[in-house]
Amino acid sequence: MTKLSVIVPVLNEVASLPELCDHLMFLSCQGAEVIVVDGGSEDGSADLIERMGFQLIRAPRGRALQMNVGAAAASGEVLLFLHADTRLPPSALQLVDGQVKSALAWGRFDVVIEGRSAMLKVIAWLMNRRSRITGIATGDQAQFMTRAAFDAVGGFPQQPLMEDIEISCRLRRLVPPICLTDRVHTSGRRWEQRGLWRTIFLMWRLRWAYWRGVPASQLAKAYR
Repeated sequence: MTKLSVIVPVLNEVASLPELCDHLMFLSCQGAEVIVVDGGSEDGSADLIERMGFQLIRAPRGRALQMNVGAAAASGEVLLFLHADTRLPPSALQLVDGQVKSALAWGRFDVVIEGRSAMLKVIAWLMNRRSRITGIATGDQAQFMTRAAFDAVGGFPQQPLMEDIEISCRLRRLVPPICLTDRVHTSGRRWEQRGLWRTIFLMWRLRWAYWRGVPASQLAKAYR
């Protein structure tokens, strides 16, 4: 089996860490190298992760930067970038290993968004459908890629937003993505806290602006 490194950027995730650590322990027991990159948590997240025995790297805040730092420390031939509130399906490592056939392969999973609103199922369906049509993946879909593909595009761009979209665009120029229909489960807290329709319109507006060339630093202010 190809060695796979799971890289998890975290920031102030202490409330969800017990569940996350259980999930990472399961992946570790399956043979994955697990690297957690803390971006300066102030709630004790980093200390708890270390006490749980996981490899922890401290890095400056910023998801793209944290993932790049984790990738630099990883020894796997395949890198999988996992958000702290996303859970992989039980057979994820075997699925990725079975699909990665070329040196520049990359891909993502379909996603389920968990939450109270039934509308989250529609949002997830639209995300998966759009991703399959456009070849663009989001971080919520657990992006994975070979080390060679990651290096070929220079890793994640050093920008505060849309780093997942940008790396997808760059990878797509190399080869089309592997679109796994097996689903990861991610939290819908962001959608529910901000309001479903408000979040939908905001994300579409930001993506449209990004395609038109508006700098990610400017979009990040609107996102916050």
